[in-house]
Amino acid sequence: MKKEIYLAGGCFWGTEKYLQSIPGVTMTEVGYANGLTQNPTYEEVCHKNTGHAETVKVIYDEGQISLTFLLELFYDVIDPTSINRQGGDTGSQYRTGIYYVDGSDAMIIEKSIDKLQKKYKEKIAIERLGLKNYFRAEEYHQKYLDKNPNGYCHIHPDKFKQAENAKEIH
Repeated sequence: MKKEIYLAGGCFWGTEKYLQSIPGVTMTEVGYANGLTQNPTYEEVCHKNTGHAETVKVIYDEGQISLTFLLELFYDVIDPTSINRQGGDTGSQYRTGIYYVDGSDAMIIEKSIDKLQKKYKEKIAIERLGLKNYFRAEEYHQKYLDKNPNGYCHIHPDKFKQAENAKEIH
Protein backbone atom coordinates (compact mmCIF):
# COMPACT_ATOMS: atom_id res chain seq x y z
CA MET A 1 0.00 0.00 0.00
CA LYS A 2 1.31 3.44 -0.94
CA LYS A 3 1.69 5.88 1.96
CA GLU A 4 2.68 9.55 2.10
CA ILE A 5 4.77 11.46 4.64
CA TYR A 6 6.50 14.86 4.50
CA LEU A 7 9.97 15.16 6.05
CA ALA A 8 11.84 18.41 6.69
CA GLY A 9 15.53 17.89 7.39
CA GLY A 10 17.36 21.10 6.55
CA CYS A 11 18.29 21.83 2.94
CA PHE A 12 15.95 19.71 0.86
CA TRP A 13 18.52 18.89 -1.84
CA GLY A 14 20.45 16.37 0.24
CA THR A 15 17.45 15.20 2.21
CA GLU A 16 15.67 14.28 -1.02
CA LYS A 17 18.74 12.52 -2.46
CA TYR A 18 19.05 10.47 0.73
CA LEU A 19 15.37 9.57 1.02
CA GLN A 20 15.00 8.66 -2.67
CA SER A 21 17.85 6.15 -2.21
CA ILE A 22 15.98 4.09 0.40
CA PRO A 23 14.46 0.82 -0.84
CA GLY A 24 10.68 1.06 -0.60
CA VAL A 25 10.56 4.80 -1.29
CA THR A 26 8.80 5.07 -4.64
CA MET A 27 8.71 8.85 -5.18
CA THR A 28 10.18 12.02 -3.76
CA GLU A 29 9.59 15.68 -4.49
CA VAL A 30 10.83 18.82 -2.78
CA GLY A 31 8.65 21.69 -1.70
CA TYR A 32 7.63 24.07 1.04
CA ALA A 33 5.36 22.96 3.90
CA ASN A 34 3.29 24.31 6.77
CA GLY A 35 3.86 27.97 6.08
CA LEU A 36 1.75 31.11 6.15
CA THR A 37 1.62 31.95 2.43
CA GLN A 38 0.26 30.37 -0.75
CA ASN A 39 2.61 29.24 -3.54
CA PRO A 40 5.83 30.70 -2.13
CA THR A 41 8.97 31.01 -4.20
CA TYR A 42 12.40 29.90 -2.96
CA GLU A 43 13.40 33.56 -2.54
CA GLU A 44 10.31 34.26 -0.44
CA VAL A 45 10.92 31.20 1.75
CA CYS A 46 14.53 32.28 2.30
CA HIS A 47 13.99 36.01 2.83
CA LYS A 48 10.35 36.90 3.51
CA ASN A 49 9.51 35.03 6.73
CA THR A 50 6.84 32.84 5.09
CA GLY A 51 7.01 30.22 7.84
CA HIS A 52 7.51 27.39 5.35
CA ALA A 53 9.97 24.53 5.93
CA GLU A 54 12.01 23.05 3.09
CA THR A 55 10.36 19.64 2.94
CA VAL A 56 10.54 16.39 1.02
CA LYS A 57 7.28 14.73 0.01
CA VAL A 58 7.88 11.00 0.33
CA ILE A 59 5.68 8.29 -1.18
CA TYR A 60 6.63 4.85 0.07
CA ASP A 61 5.39 1.29 -0.19
CA GLU A 62 4.30 0.20 3.26
CA GLY A 63 4.72 -3.43 2.13
CA GLN A 64 8.46 -2.78 1.67
CA ILE A 65 9.26 -0.30 4.45
CA SER A 66 7.51 0.75 7.63
CA LEU A 67 7.11 4.36 8.69
CA THR A 68 9.05 3.50 11.87
CA PHE A 69 12.08 2.33 9.87
CA LEU A 70 11.83 5.23 7.42
CA LEU A 71 11.91 7.66 10.37
CA GLU A 72 14.91 5.89 11.93
CA LEU A 73 16.79 6.38 8.66
CA PHE A 74 15.69 10.02 8.51
CA TYR A 75 16.97 10.65 12.06
CA ASP A 76 20.38 9.33 10.97
CA VAL A 77 20.98 12.34 8.69
CA ILE A 78 19.67 15.18 10.86
CA ASP A 79 20.59 16.74 14.17
CA PRO A 80 17.25 16.16 15.90
CA THR A 81 18.06 18.59 18.74
CA SER A 82 18.97 21.55 16.55
CA ILE A 83 16.44 24.36 16.24
CA ASN A 84 16.17 26.09 12.83
CA ARG A 85 19.56 24.77 11.72
CA GLN A 86 21.02 21.77 9.90
CA GLY A 87 24.63 21.71 8.81
CA GLY A 88 25.69 25.18 7.75
CA ASP A 89 22.14 26.31 7.00
CA THR A 90 20.26 28.47 9.47
CA GLY A 91 16.73 29.86 9.46
CA SER A 92 13.25 28.57 10.22
CA GLN A 93 13.01 27.11 6.69
CA TYR A 94 15.73 24.62 7.75
CA ARG A 95 13.87 23.33 10.81
CA THR A 96 13.28 19.63 11.15
CA GLY A 97 9.75 18.33 10.89
CA ILE A 98 7.53 15.35 10.26
CA TYR A 99 4.23 16.31 8.67
CA TYR A 100 1.63 13.59 8.25
CA VAL A 101 -1.54 13.28 6.18
CA ASP A 102 -2.79 10.07 7.80
CA GLY A 103 -3.87 10.72 11.39
CA SER A 104 -3.03 7.14 12.36
CA ASP A 105 0.64 7.97 11.68
CA ALA A 106 0.72 10.43 14.62
CA MET A 107 1.03 7.67 17.22
CA ILE A 108 3.79 5.90 15.24
CA ILE A 109 5.67 9.20 14.96
CA GLU A 110 5.38 9.94 18.70
CA LYS A 111 6.57 6.43 19.66
CA SER A 112 9.50 6.91 17.31
CA ILE A 113 10.34 10.30 18.87
CA ASP A 114 10.12 8.80 22.39
CA LYS A 115 12.65 6.13 21.37
CA LEU A 116 14.90 8.76 19.77
CA GLN A 117 14.74 11.01 22.85
CA LYS A 118 16.34 8.25 24.95
CA LYS A 119 19.55 8.72 22.91
CA TYR A 120 19.83 12.46 23.70
CA LYS A 121 20.11 14.65 26.79
CA GLU A 122 18.84 17.67 24.84
CA LYS A 123 15.16 17.87 23.95
CA ILE A 124 14.23 16.61 20.49
CA ALA A 125 13.34 19.64 18.36
CA ILE A 126 11.60 17.87 15.47
CA GLU A 127 8.23 19.46 14.73
CA ARG A 128 5.44 16.87 14.48
CA LEU A 129 2.23 18.13 12.95
CA GLY A 130 -0.46 17.30 10.49
CA LEU A 131 0.30 18.70 7.05
CA LYS A 132 -1.41 22.10 6.75
CA ASN A 133 -0.13 22.93 3.29
CA TYR A 134 2.54 21.93 0.80
CA PHE A 135 3.69 23.64 -2.38
CA ARG A 136 6.00 21.99 -4.90
CA ALA A 137 9.33 23.80 -5.22
CA GLU A 138 10.62 25.17 -8.49
CA GLU A 139 11.75 22.61 -11.08
CA TYR A 140 15.46 23.39 -10.68
CA HIS A 141 15.27 22.17 -7.06
CA GLN A 142 13.77 18.78 -8.00
CA LYS A 143 16.39 15.99 -7.88
CA TYR A 144 18.95 18.79 -7.57
CA LEU A 145 21.91 16.61 -6.58
CA ASP A 146 21.20 14.19 -9.44
CA LYS A 147 21.43 17.13 -11.85
CA ASN A 148 24.33 18.76 -9.95
CA PRO A 149 26.41 15.94 -8.42
CA ASN A 150 28.91 18.40 -6.92
CA GLY A 151 26.18 20.62 -5.46
CA TYR A 152 26.12 21.64 -1.82
CA CYS A 153 24.89 19.02 0.63
CA HIS A 154 24.97 18.87 4.42
CA ILE A 155 24.69 15.05 4.32
CA HIS A 156 27.91 13.05 3.94
CA PRO A 157 28.00 11.03 0.67
CA ASP A 158 28.55 7.80 2.63
CA LYS A 159 25.01 8.18 3.98
CA PHE A 160 23.57 7.87 0.45
CA LYS A 161 25.25 4.46 0.05
CA GLN A 162 23.96 3.40 3.47
CA ALA A 163 20.44 4.41 2.43
CA GLU A 164 20.65 2.32 -0.75
CA ASN A 165 21.56 -0.73 1.34
CA ALA A 166 19.12 -0.16 4.22
CA LYS A 167 17.23 -3.29 5.15
CA GLU A 168 14.46 -3.47 7.67
CA ILE A 169 14.72 -6.44 10.01
CA HIS A 170 11.35 -8.00 10.72
